[in-house]
Amino acid sequence: MNILLVGSGGREHALAWKIRQSPLTSQLWIAPGNGGTAALGTNVPIADTDIPALVRFAREHAVDLVVAGPEAPLVLGLADALAQAGIACFGPSAFAAQLEGSKAFAKTMMQEAGIPTAAFAVFEELEPALAYVRKHPLPMVIKADGLAAGKGVVVAATLAEAEAALRQMMAEKAFGAAGERVIIEEALTGEEVSLLALCDGERIAVLPSAQDHKRVGDGDTGPNTGGMGAYSPAPVLPDAQAATVAEQVITPMVRHLNALGHPFVGVIYAGLMMTAAGPMVLEYNVRFGDPECQPLMVRLESDLVPIMLACCRAGLDPRDVRFTSRPSCCVVLASQGYPGAYRKGLPISGIEEAAQLPDTVIFHAGTSLQGGQLVTAGGRVLGVTALGDTLAEAQARAYAAAGRIHFEGCFFRKDIAHKGIHRTP
Repeated sequence: MNILLVGSGGREHALAWKIRQSPLTSQLWIAPGNGGTAALGTNVPIADTDIPALVRFAREHAVDLVVAGPEAPLVLGLADALAQAGIACFGPSAFAAQLEGSKAFAKTMMQEAGIPTAAFAVFEELEPALAYVRKHPLPMVIKADGLAAGKGVVVAATLAEAEAALRQMMAEKAFGAAGERVIIEEALTGEEVSLLALCDGERIAVLPSAQDHKRVGDGDTGPNTGGMGAYSPAPVLPDAQAATVAEQVITPMVRHLNALGHPFVGVIYAGLMMTAAGPMVLEYNVRFGDPECQPLMVRLESDLVPIMLACCRAGLDPRDVRFTSRPSCCVVLASQGYPGAYRKGLPISGIEEAAQLPDTVIFHAGTSLQGGQLVTAGGRVLGVTALGDTLAEAQARAYAAAGRIHFEGCFFRKDIAHKGIHRTP
């Protein structure tokens, strides 16, 4: 099979790594890819948001399957454009992708489907939003409605923080058009966890839980990032409970979208808060998480390609999706300054040495090749991922490998998976 993978991050390197292992894969192209994906297939210089160019490439190269990594091309209608061209796409339609593209849409869908979520209000003008936060109890969560690379969410503990967040989003346009509409939610208390499922429009295959680490600093301090590390499974949502929770937070959404005539194909991701009253949905994503994809891919024992094809053909059999019971941990190595401004083009060393450690894979996120030298090209540079017989062993291996990799200004959190290890009996 000829496969086109769309995207350029750590998630896409993990998907390319798994797709390359399939005996069904003949040609693999990655658009635009990174320094790591170049070793697994052919990088193609097409932006992941250039829908006409992606469809044209797929047609000209007899692509059998397109795998959408990030959310932006799905929100822009990649799956719909490929459907018109008769090409299978692992990823939802533009309508279904609004679950991530518009938080207001997602909240409305949750209400209609009876899915547990925080109380909320939607605003398109600054002054009414300011008036609302001045009357309601704190803390409060303020979200830009549109796509903001995982950074358009502020948990405001004080009125000053709430007002500043609203002004930043709505008046200063910190997130561009994404902040023209905002959602203000009650803040939920508990531990966050990610629950993902593969979907063919009707059936789902629930994946093991994972936990992302959004804040840049140890102890969940500092600004939000795209994710500084993840591990799987998360003991706060053990495997034995995952299917039951999915019946509350994923199956009703899949049924609702199907009833509306927009069946969901691909990966549906529920970001959950495990509250005292039970699981509550914070947000939906319409693709694998980054970095949650990395620990999930190293745990996946099944061939991913036929599973993706089955989703596209409405023939998913959940029994075909098998994971090792061994836990995994991914530690993100980032560039100094991230999630703010950072330098690019810094030489990277030590990857080969790190990758020789047992059960360890180094996934590239923000890297590129310059004259044969691997250099930094993003804020999140690498995702050092390891398996272990226990979560503590997986964590130790990931950190041992991370310590062997060097580039100027490299930093990483030192507490990835701590919560899970402390919960493990």
